[in-house]
Amino acid sequence: MPLIVKDYTWTQTETIVYINVPLKGVKVGKVDIFSTDEYLKVHFPPFLFEAFLSEPIDDDKSTAKIGNGVAVFTLQKKEERLWEHLVINNNDKDKSREIRERALLKAQAKLAAESKAKATKTQEERKYALETMMKLEEEGRAKIQKMKDDECEKATAQLEAWKLKQRQIAEEEAQLKLQSQRIKVDKQSKSEKIHVPRTSDQCKVKHDQKNSVQSISKKKQVDLPAPRSTGNIQIKFTPRVFPTALRESRVPEEEEWLQKQAEARRAINVNLAELKDLTEEERNPDWLKEKGDKLFATGNYLAAINAYSLAIKLNRKIPAMYSNRAACHLKLRNLHKAIEDSSWALDLLTPPVAGNAGARTRAHVRRGTAFCELELYTEGLQDYQAALTIDPQNETLQADTHKIRQIIQGSAPCPE
Repeated sequence: MPLIVKDYTWTQTETIVYINVPLKGVKVGKVDIFSTDEYLKVHFPPFLFEAFLSEPIDDDKSTAKIGNGVAVFTLQKKEERLWEHLVINNNDKDKSREIRERALLKAQAKLAAESKAKATKTQEERKYALETMMKLEEEGRAKIQKMKDDECEKATAQLEAWKLKQRQIAEEEAQLKLQSQRIKVDKQSKSEKIHVPRTSDQCKVKHDQKNSVQSISKKKQVDLPAPRSTGNIQIKFTPRVFPTALRESRVPEEEEWLQKQAEARRAINVNLAELKDLTEEERNPDWLKEKGDKLFATGNYLAAINAYSLAIKLNRKIPAMYSNRAACHLKLRNLHKAIEDSSWALDLLTPPVAGNAGARTRAHVRRGTAFCELELYTEGLQDYQAALTIDPQNETLQADTHKIRQIIQGSAPCPE
């Protein structure tokens, strides 16, 4: 049975009531305080202070401080006036129990309201965060699409300029050919108009020269051996073997890919201003690619980008140049450029065949990684799934795809 504290003191103003409750040497951590607008309780075993207030207070604006062996309560009055008594004179146990129960219900209702308000606020904050993330993703997608559109317009303009230049060159060649034909016709017409009469001596000399040439030709004809007999030489080519099974034959696509690769190797642009100061081997895209690969392996990513960029200027149809340059941009966190180069590589890696499966996988992974670094996890997951479709047995790809899917679903934290 608790010991009731009676030796408390209180003072008041028209707006505030001060109550001092001695704690009887009890430690602060063992003091339990409970209050409502009409009830105040301080329990510090084995002591108990309980006050049924005579007037209501504003519980939200009231405070309590514990220290130096005393608990000081500052209670804000709801009505500005002086109280005649601090507590009501109540010896009815049923009335006291009713006040306690009412105070407990009010406290429970207050806690429920605070919990609901906190949950509502948390939900609103999550909703705002989700909307913000979706807005950022939409802006990122719009930016990427704009980059693609700009590059497409730029490529179209370059193609039109090249066509115009080719037409001008063809017209100039046609004009030169026409002028040469006119000059030739003029010379022939002049030679026909000029006729020099021959003298008898000249005719005799010409006749002797003709007889001499005929005798020499007859002698040569006698000395020449008989012509060789004709024959046929058969040439056989080794048939190319494709890795695809016959039941899933994609020979036309394989042939198209090989032809495309051969054409890409021949499509070298030699009309660059940069070529004037380069050696013969530096004008070879394959040599530049090998040099870029070595620079990448040593961590010199900027120099590797320069090598790949020059190779691309020489030949814009080799997908490995774009894919490798995307890897360099990833290392330097040029994420938008990495996405752009990976997209160019995937555009060139068509048709999709077994011969370019590894290159397509690397391009998808590099673009997916750039998307994830930009926190565009939905686009990144699409690229990783595409890579996993090409190489379904790759355990690393399986683990990375699963991790990205967990981040999207909210079951895994986003990487810092």
